[in-house]
This record gives sequence, structure tokens and C-alpha cells, in this order.
Amino acid sequence: MRINKEEIHVVWFKRDLRLQDNEAIENALASNKRVLFLYVFENSLMVDPHYDERHWNFIKQSIVDLNTDLKKYNTKVLCVNAEVVSAFNQIFNSYKVDTVFSHQETGLLITYNRDKEFTRYCRNNSVNWEENNNNGVLRGLLNRQDWFDKWDDYMYDPLIKTSFNADRFISIEEITQIEKCFQSANLKTPKHEYFQRGGTKTAWRYADTFFDKRHEKYMFNISKPALARESCSRLSPYIAWGNVSIRQIFQEALKHKTTANKKHIGAFISRLRWQAHFIQKFEMEHTMENASINKGYQKLKKSISKEYQKAWEEGETGFPLIDACMRCLRETGYLNFRMRAMLVSFFTHILWQPWQASSQHLSKLFLDFEPGIHFPQLQMNAGETGINMLRIYNPIKNSKEHDDDGTFIKKWVPELAHLPTAFIHEPYLMTPLDEQFNNLELGVDYPNPIVDITIARKKASDTLWNMKKNSEVKRESERILKKHTLSNRNSMLNTD
Repeated sequence: MRINKEEIHVVWFKRDLRLQDNEAIENALASNKRVLFLYVFENSLMVDPHYDERHWNFIKQSIVDLNTDLKKYNTKVLCVNAEVVSAFNQIFNSYKVDTVFSHQETGLLITYNRDKEFTRYCRNNSVNWEENNNNGVLRGLLNRQDWFDKWDDYMYDPLIKTSFNADRFISIEEITQIEKCFQSANLKTPKHEYFQRGGTKTAWRYADTFFDKRHEKYMFNISKPALARESCSRLSPYIAWGNVSIRQIFQEALKHKTTANKKHIGAFISRLRWQAHFIQKFEMEHTMENASINKGYQKLKKSISKEYQKAWEEGETGFPLIDACMRCLRETGYLNFRMRAMLVSFFTHILWQPWQASSQHLSKLFLDFEPGIHFPQLQMNAGETGINMLRIYNPIKNSKEHDDDGTFIKKWVPELAHLPTAFIHEPYLMTPLDEQFNNLELGVDYPNPIVDITIARKKASDTLWNMKKNSEVKRESERILKKHTLSNRNSMLNTD
């Protein structure tokens, strides 16, 4: 006997873990079919070397937050451990899926291939898959000539405010029955002293405190590793995982932009544009995940040093600010932009290692890991785009300028906490008598510098400047500039 299964819609959550200003949810609820919310903890992604447990915990916390709000409508997110196609095959045992709603994901190559496979699956099973643009990032563009104008228009569009009704959803009781057919995901997460917790409610608490007060020193402290932790918005992980939309934050920022704080809020808004600009760039140049966008630099050969890489990864380079940044990032998942750029510059220029060798280590540590930001920034700070002015960050100069009293260093490199300011930035300048007086033996209690920074910086500078003069690099730079011409020249922002 043939059983007629109920036709339903599925909202497939990815990097859009919010209920409001979510076009996928709004579209799913526009018909008379009931809706099932789904998140798939994909095994292939969970073992991918770009990801870390901190990411999955943040996502789990975000889903718990969603479920708290959905409970009043007698529904929740079905969370399963599976591959996407397998998950839908199992859902088909209980329901007929009419349409899947989701946002386009500008992600890793593995997610791009996953989406291609799912497209074939939907076609073969007569399932509609409706994908929406995410945060104004557009798929299929040949150039970005008018993109900023389109992005601005999108940011000023009214927010999507969705109304919920319990009879529109697959109920908690039904989802509980479906879960019996799956390996259900455990949404419990450990408490951590430093990691930001996921969820829309937490995101808005950060946003509210930033717009109400913390923004007042935004521009003054944005480059300072210690003070930036308070003065910056700290919204990046919530934007990266979609707890809030860029449009929600953009419009909230406009509400708080006054004559008194125009400089600070204006600078914050400009960085929202910058964030979208780089994701759009990655959407159009996805090969930069593995290869230099400027093909001329693909011939640049660097010797691999596992010793250097290990010292950098463990915060044991002998350069206090570098080590403090890496240890802080490892423990908290957060570091301000300038210090992130410095870590990459040190790795690629001072240690003369290929940027690809830093990618997975950093992506694991960044709680706000966003592929569309990650790879363009790696290449830019490695000096291999060919279209930006070469910048080799000096960790000593940055240390003295942005952590002048050593507060940040002393917190994250406690073996140096007792040193006077005169030596906190360059402990290797101590004489044996200084070491004895300060009860610190270099090479034992704290490493000596693993390279001579003066020699290393000159070598990197000379090599890269010679590369920039190379005709192949110049031609490729001109091609990139021509392809990505922007109508608004002011949109090329200073990201320091």
C-alpha cells in the first residue's frame, strides 16, 4: 500500500544561524507547507584541517540559542551528524521535501564541491533548492565595477522581519521521532574562560555595549592588542557564523552615528564594507585558497623550515609581541586586525615561509574564521597580491608603539612579566648581568630570537621588490586591477 508523505520545506542552516533578517526562513514560510529547520554537522567538514572544536562549539551554542526562541513555537533545529545527502535521504523516509531554502556559502573548496553534489542530488530527486545571496555578496559577477553601489542599496533595504506561528513548523515531538533515525548531535559545550559564546542574544549584547559606550575609543585603540579587546566591537564571530546579518549591524550603526561619534562609528561602518569587499573578492577568485592570486608570485620559492613553523605556532620565537599574539589567539580565539597582519607578515617575511603553511593553523585559531576574509588577507599580508604597497611589519616597532608598557606581553608571556619595560620588548638585549639581576636565563626560561630580524627583513624586502619589478608580476598586477576596478575609489580602505 502506497503511503502519501507530507510535502515540507527545509531550511538548511549554514553560516546564517539567526531567525530574523534571514531570507531563507522568510521564503520557506511564504507557502502553506510546514517547515523543518536543519543543521548538518558534516563529518567531512568536522575533520577538515581548517576547523577546530572551538568553531563547532560556537555553532552548537548558536543553535541552542535558536532553540530557546523556537521552543515557544513548539519546534527546534534538527541537528545531525552526517553528510548532507545522507541526511536528506533519511528525511525522505518520513517526508517528501519540496524545496530546500538556504543562503549561498562563500566557503572552502570542500563546501563548494559539496554544494555541486547537492545540486545534482536535488535534480535527481525532484527537489527545488532555492539559494539566497548572503550579506550582499553576489555570485557570478565578472567584475566588481558597480558592486559597492549594489551592496549599499542592499544595506539600506528594510530588514526582513519574519512572523512565526507554531502550526507552520514540524513539531518538537515529530523531530524527536526523526532524530531516532540519525546520529544526533550533542549540543552541550564546555565552559571556557576566554572564548566568546555563540548565539544571537549574545551578539546583540556585544553590539549594544559597543554602540552605547565602547565605540568611543574605537579608532584610538584599534591597533593596540590589549585595548582593542574592549574598544572594538567583537562582533566578527557573530557575523562570520550568521548570528546577526551585516545589514542588521549596518543599520544599527547608522542609528547611533552622531556628530560626536561620527569618526568612530563611520570607521566601523567602513570596515563592514571592507569585510564584504574581501568576501566578494574571494567569491570571484576562489583559487586563492591554495595559490597566489598573482600568478607571477607562484614562482617564488621559499625553503620550508619545520623548526621555524613550530616555534611560530607555539609562541616560542623569541620575539615577545609575536609570541604574546599567538598565545593569546590560541587561548581566546581573538586578536585585533593589526596583530593578525603582523603574525602573517612575520611568518612569510621574517621567517620566509610560504603563506599556505600558515593557513590551517590560523584558521583553526580564529573563532571568526571566514574563508572570504582569511585567504585574501593571508595573501595581502604576505605581499603576494602584487597590487598593494609592500608592508613588512616590524614586531619590535609595533610592540613599542602599541604595547608600550608591555601589558599585553606580560599577560600572555608570563615568563617575561617581571622584566622592566626597558627589556620587555627586546629581552635579548640583556647582558648576562642583566639576566642574572632579572632572574631570567635566555635560551632556558625564554628563547633567544630564532632569526636575525635585521637580516631577515632586508632579504624579504629586496626579494619582493625585485619580484614586483618582474614583468610577469607587473602584467598580472595590471590584469587584477583592471578586472576588479571599483566605481568608488574611496572603497579601497586602509585596514590598519
